[in-house]
Amino acid sequence: MIATLRGALVAHARRALAEQLRAAGIESPELDARVLIGHALGLDHAALAAAATQQLSDLTASQIERFAARRISGEPVARIVGKKEFWSLPLTVTPAVLVPRPETETVVELALALLDRDGSRTRTLRIADLATGSGAILVALLSELPKARGTGTDIDTDALQVARANAQRLGLDDRSDFVRCDYGTALEGSFDLIVSNPPYVASGDIATLAREVREHDPHHALDGGADGLTAYRAIAADAPRLLSAHGHLVLELGARQERDVAELLASEGLAIAAIRHDLSGITRAIAARKS
Repeated sequence: MIATLRGALVAHARRALAEQLRAAGIESPELDARVLIGHALGLDHAALAAAATQQLSDLTASQIERFAARRISGEPVARIVGKKEFWSLPLTVTPAVLVPRPETETVVELALALLDRDGSRTRTLRIADLATGSGAILVALLSELPKARGTGTDIDTDALQVARANAQRLGLDDRSDFVRCDYGTALEGSFDLIVSNPPYVASGDIATLAREVREHDPHHALDGGADGLTAYRAIAADAPRLLSAHGHLVLELGARQERDVAELLASEGLAIAAIRHDLSGITRAIAARKS
């Protein structure tokens, strides 16, 4: 049961909400309480601290109580507030897209490292982000590469609307466009960099995922087929056609997928150029080039 916060001071409400979340087994109760109350009040962290002695209105208290019920039911904070930071960029998220995760920044890190190694960061580049979702990887790269242009693809029209809106909000819409298609099937020409965080969870493993993921992330953005490799097969088949002579392909991986994906890429004439681990030590990104 969610305790009422009506008439509470902001500081008291934060403590009370954190205790409710902790009792429900939420991993980061203090942080979640701060974000949810700040969102209800329209205040950032500093302003929320300054408002510690402000009394909540009944309307705001009721809104926070609804947020609390949703969080305790397993809904991620990012879905409740409709936004998530990725690569220090504020992104809108909706039920149509995955919530961007910190480990996906590994793809951005590896892509930029490869461009730096080639001395390509300041060149005019053409980027494709396959299965772009919220557009997180694409906008992160465009924010770092001022001369680059990017195309995001997705099979879901609603996801493309989210990605397009994120690019526009960040002032990147003049260097980005979005195409509805399955991975790279509708793209033409050559790209200097192709990136993707494709669906890679084996169908039978989705039920074992954390509740926040399996119940709230779009199923099609998780389901990688019986062996988790369906998307990689499609991307590997298209990559030789789409990559420029010296272009890079950088893909996010699930745990223990490095060998299988490397073999798929090699079967299409692509040579593994680099891998990168996330902070948990999992091989999270793999890069390939034309042999």
